[in-house]
Amino acid sequence: MATASPPAAAGGISTVQIVRAGLDGRRDLDDQVVVEAPLEFQLHHPALGGESVSFGGTMRTPGDDEWLAAGLLYGEGLVSRRSDIVAIESSTRRPNVVNVRLDPGVDMHFDAPARRFSAGSSCGICGTTSLDAAIARAAATRVGGSATTELSLLLSLPGRMRTAQPRFGDTGGIHAAALFDMNGTLLDIAEDVGRHNAFDKLVGRALIEERLPLTDRIVLLSGRASFELVQKALRAGVAILAAIGAPSSLAVNLAEVANLTLAGFLRERQCNLYTHAERLR
Repeated sequence: MATASPPAAAGGISTVQIVRAGLDGRRDLDDQVVVEAPLEFQLHHPALGGESVSFGGTMRTPGDDEWLAAGLLYGEGLVSRRSDIVAIESSTRRPNVVNVRLDPGVDMHFDAPARRFSAGSSCGICGTTSLDAAIARAAATRVGGSATTELSLLLSLPGRMRTAQPRFGDTGGIHAAALFDMNGTLLDIAEDVGRHNAFDKLVGRALIEERLPLTDRIVLLSGRASFELVQKALRAGVAILAAIGAPSSLAVNLAEVANLTLAGFLRERQCNLYTHAERLR
């Protein structure tokens, strides 16, 4: 499968001129902000005819676009393994377009025109045509694995993630999804202006590198844990999903029935364990 090389760490940041205003006066300064730009996904498959079909678009931070596309397709259930994707690459003719060529054996069971969507950087299932179907699929999933870890280790992970976020330090405005093993080793991290995009980039790289499912793994989110992010965690096989922020009611309900450990409000000395606390000693 053809993939583009990952961008430099400094990518996705723009320098802007600002006025730093305070009660003691004003100063003209340069500041760095995270880039937010559109990205469209184009699918190629014999069942779609000779022309590519748009699978929708999102607002994202440029960089790791191939991983983002792979993770999105995996989360939506269109692909299940690396071999389902023949090639995935950014367009050389159209900026902000990723072309995904699917294996002819992939079952194109979705209605392509109906599935098209335009999503914001914070949108997860914005384009899913049936929320009930999405909930039913996720609720039928059961997380496997039997590994446990220390609560103190879980509480230490936000600090470890923060030191691995170069663009957050530069801009203060980017989300992250970090992957750890049960010993607290940081295995991977992805950043994006959108929470869902960061998770998709993380899962997409694991798919491309054939590291799925993420059995007995921990994923830490820099923001809150919504239903969509719990859904993505279940699809990837994650055992523990932890968030700096709060979960939603639907996220808690889904995690409970699916045997996923869900933690929120991670701080240095405490957190809230919403479901399946038995994984944390």
